[in-house]
Amino acid sequence: MTISIILGTRPEIIKMSPIIRACEKRHIDFFILHTGQHYSYEMDKIFFEELGLPKARYNLDTGSGLHAEQTGKIMTRVETILIEEEPDIILVEGDTNTVLASALAATKLGIKVGHVEAGLRSFDRNMPEEINRVLTDHISDYLFAPTEIARQNLQTEGIAEDKIFVTGNTIVDAVYQNIEIAKNKAKVCEKSWFKKGGYFLITAHRQDNVDFRDRLGGIVKGLELLYNEFLIPIIFPMHPRTLKKMKEFSLSLKDVIPTDPVSFLDFLLLEGYAKLVLTDSGGVQEETCILKVPCVTLRDNTERPETIEVGSNMLVGTRPNNMVNGVNLMVEKERNWKNPFGDGNAGMRVIEILKKEL
Repeated sequence: MTISIILGTRPEIIKMSPIIRACEKRHIDFFILHTGQHYSYEMDKIFFEELGLPKARYNLDTGSGLHAEQTGKIMTRVETILIEEEPDIILVEGDTNTVLASALAATKLGIKVGHVEAGLRSFDRNMPEEINRVLTDHISDYLFAPTEIARQNLQTEGIAEDKIFVTGNTIVDAVYQNIEIAKNKAKVCEKSWFKKGGYFLITAHRQDNVDFRDRLGGIVKGLELLYNEFLIPIIFPMHPRTLKKMKEFSLSLKDVIPTDPVSFLDFLLLEGYAKLVLTDSGGVQEETCILKVPCVTLRDNTERPETIEVGSNMLVGTRPNNMVNGVNLMVEKERNWKNPFGDGNAGMRVIEILKKEL
């Protein structure tokens, strides 16, 4: 069995890392293909080094672009490599253009597709990610659902039961495997404001938030109100897309500490020590739930309803007053919710299932 592990964004590197480690541990023949969807491999290389992962065999450096342009470019280049390498199966994770393009390329070549983190649904077709995850699920041969809710979503859409495997989410593996390393290696500990429960953390990068002035402006105003009420530092690792739009809309941050994007280990520690996290990221909703840190999600829907059900997370959208009200409710939460995403062995389960099936 030869597996092609295809990834293109930093969250995919993180969530695929437990599967890569499981392949190494079980002596499975595999190779990594990096599409460079968000960053070049050279910029992402630090993530591979930090997580102790082998180098990618192929680096496509696809870069950004309009959805159709980027998807087509990735699909064309991935197809060429799959024809040359002839793997038995490709593994993709999540809901990016890399995931859909790679799954399409493999399916058309008769190569099996395994979708890690299958079955997530926001039920909002205005989100490009929702289109990607739905289409990928329906052309995949093996669907590794992280939770029972995800499995039910797939069944409701008519996907055959024998294709679906509930494995838990590999983000649990990644958090458990790396949190102790982070405490020893993370550079964020040197910051003057860094102390447990001493700051709020925010991330914002979603197209439907940052590409619209009223929504991004609402987030900025909400942060200003939060600082005025709580008088603690608000730390904002700034995604390049968000920074670009801030400048384009002539928005400025007041009483907020912006930083460059940080490494996974630094970010893991930032999350774990925060008083509360505000985000529009699906992965951060999961990570805060696992780390027992309250989360306020700056969206009107979520494909991680488990976090709402267990009480670790609240949806507030981007209206400033709703942000403040949500933070006031969540910041007092007891951190005693149950992690719904598994026991930290999802990566090994995926590989054991593939060994049995293939």
